[in-house]
Amino acid sequence: MAVVGVWKYRPSAELSPEQSATLVQFSNGKLTNSENVEFQLHKNIHKNNPRKKNQLIMSAETDRLTYVGNNFGLSALKCNSLCKYFVGVLNKRTGKMEVHDAQLFNMQPFFPGESATEGDPNEKNTSYREKVDSLIEAFGTNKQKRALSSRRLNRVGNETLQEAVAKAAENIIEKKGITALTSEATQFESQDQSTFLPPCHADAHKPEDVYKFEDLISPTEFQAIEAHCALKISTAEEICKLAQTGNYSSFVLESLKSLPQDEKSRDYKCHCLFYVHTLIRLHNLKNHELKHKGSLGSDVADVVKNSLMKNFTVLTYDNGRIKNVMPSSMKAKIVAYIIALALHINSFQTDLTYLQRDLKISENRILDIARAMGLNIAKKKVDIPGSTAEDHKIATLSLPLAVRSKLQGRKRKKTL
Repeated sequence: MAVVGVWKYRPSAELSPEQSATLVQFSNGKLTNSENVEFQLHKNIHKNNPRKKNQLIMSAETDRLTYVGNNFGLSALKCNSLCKYFVGVLNKRTGKMEVHDAQLFNMQPFFPGESATEGDPNEKNTSYREKVDSLIEAFGTNKQKRALSSRRLNRVGNETLQEAVAKAAENIIEKKGITALTSEATQFESQDQSTFLPPCHADAHKPEDVYKFEDLISPTEFQAIEAHCALKISTAEEICKLAQTGNYSSFVLESLKSLPQDEKSRDYKCHCLFYVHTLIRLHNLKNHELKHKGSLGSDVADVVKNSLMKNFTVLTYDNGRIKNVMPSSMKAKIVAYIIALALHINSFQTDLTYLQRDLKISENRILDIARAMGLNIAKKKVDIPGSTAEDHKIATLSLPLAVRSKLQGRKRKKTL
């Protein structure tokens, strides 16, 4: 014969709240041995206030910590107000079970000096994300802390920078006025100067003063090149050895063949060619290679590296990180500086075809940049050892210049 169990519910009216069954859970682990824990239940003594007569606080004393839980306030479990819990006590002899109301407490560690019933007054104004960030800042791993720092930096770039720009724009408008700003904008648009070209002095009386050498290479950079430059060539055999390494461009190798005999002038042009060689190497780098410190070579001085990164790359935010990138406008700027230096090296006439092949760009692209610089373009037959003569494009700087205001693309002919 099957055993039949009968259960009986004892309503809460028969028991006071503190006499109900009590269920506890610990927020930082599980209780393995309850014999070494002393539990105490505390009831609010303000019986006249109906809202406080059912407020209970449960405390648990262990050898290491004190735990406190309550059924009210910010730290109380939300499920207490949404659910009703019961505990059944089975009498195996009679087969009857008594079901009692239960109180559920979440026990949290309590440290002296902290309030057990009142939450942090700033806690309501703190978001979940900020709380997690505070925990990471205090107890996170190095990887988590780096990610937190990057995320905050990205937030500064997206929010604070916008506010600063808006405030600066308001100050400029307030200081100068809309009329003055409109006049400046009109004057700027009328200037025959492109953003990617080197500083141009179109009214100069000498070709060397149009694109001044000190505007292309600063004195500090040139001194650093003199101290670190390994490109000091005096014989044809040394040029052949450089060509066999495959590390130097055809423009540099061809220019080395026509170096002057004077030692001072020869060293000067070797330093200029080494700078051009570094610019060509920078132009041909991929964006993911810009972050490597040695991508420009160990023979390039740090002063030169820092200057090139500052003048020919831009900083951007990507996935919480700051990195250098080289957009097409910066690549065009490098090409323009290379052409200007090549003019100084080769008596203001240079072979664009060699440069175009070294820079791995189209012929139309380098011709457009050369024309924007006010150079005259001509065609010339160049003898190639072991092959037939080739048609090369030669750029010449002659006065007066006809500088265009901006880089213009070639117009396609419309077909009818």
